[in-house]
Amino acid sequence: MTDDHHLPQDLTDTTRLLGETVEAFAGKRLLITGGRGFLGRHFEALFRHLNATVLKPNPCRLLLMDNLITAGAAGQRKPCDTKEGTITFLHHDVTHPFDDGEGVDYVIHAAGIASPYYYRAYPLETLEVATTGCRNMLDLATRYRARMIFFSSSEIYGDPDPRHVPIPESYRGNVSVAGPRACYDESKRLGETLCHIYHEKFGTHTNVIRPFNVFGPGMQELDYRALPNFASRIKGGLPLNIYGSGDQTRTFCYIVDALNGFLRVVARGVPGEAYNIGTPGPEVSMFELVDYIEQALGRKIPCHTIEYPDSYPADEPRRRCPEIRKARLQLGYEPAIDLVEGLRRFFSWTEAHYRGVQ
Repeated sequence: MTDDHHLPQDLTDTTRLLGETVEAFAGKRLLITGGRGFLGRHFEALFRHLNATVLKPNPCRLLLMDNLITAGAAGQRKPCDTKEGTITFLHHDVTHPFDDGEGVDYVIHAAGIASPYYYRAYPLETLEVATTGCRNMLDLATRYRARMIFFSSSEIYGDPDPRHVPIPESYRGNVSVAGPRACYDESKRLGETLCHIYHEKFGTHTNVIRPFNVFGPGMQELDYRALPNFASRIKGGLPLNIYGSGDQTRTFCYIVDALNGFLRVVARGVPGEAYNIGTPGPEVSMFELVDYIEQALGRKIPCHTIEYPDSYPADEPRRRCPEIRKARLQLGYEPAIDLVEGLRRFFSWTEAHYRGVQ
């Protein structure tokens, strides 16, 4: 089965950027939780491409696990198992233990509820997937001496002190344990602690990835995050809604650069280390983001500010900008897709796949 959540050019570009890194996966077995989420579907598409091209003589085997709680329409279209047995889907809740007895070389724990709208609706499930689910995957990785990669979040930094922006991995964060985002922020922080304990106590090869505002084809139209919201309203011919003052800032990382960074951590990460993966610039306000969208689309886009909706949790971080020096030095990571080009690709995809707010 071929999903339509990616662009063929993105697969080609990611493969080129990874270079020899892909050889680390030849003949290996990988378990990816959250296999039908935004990142999971991109992992699937990329590994299908790699198996059909550079890994063809010795393909990797992929086990995609998901309970489909927030997978949406795209995620519900489960992948077909390949005839060669290289890609298999398993409907399973990661908060319950798992071991099919076949062993595993890499465990990529990408399951999680990342959209503020959804983790407000599912706070306990959000906590459990990053804690109980993380420990189950750590147990599995420890049993088979596999590499364990935990997808944390840039949200673990909370609302950073401006003196620590760009944010290095050493920054300890400014997070409320009882805030409206705590179920997500604090569960990711605890997941990181679990990885540290397993690395120290059992010698498990653990790595933590902290993604910064990854976007690209395949994002659900009803994901309730800035770029899908903008794309849906543009498709519907409506002005963009910017929450609050519009001066909150972010950097945005296109999926090609994100996958390149993620798989470099999986293949080459120094045991026990955490890595920021994202694009260090430009750091833009929401109004400036609209300017970049206008450059990508070649036309003016009307916008206005509105109050935050009740469904959106308060305490939004004012700034989010990564320092990626560590990933550059240790992994050879270098983002290659600039913001305008990433937006151009994203909006070309949403124009064909979003229905548009009416």
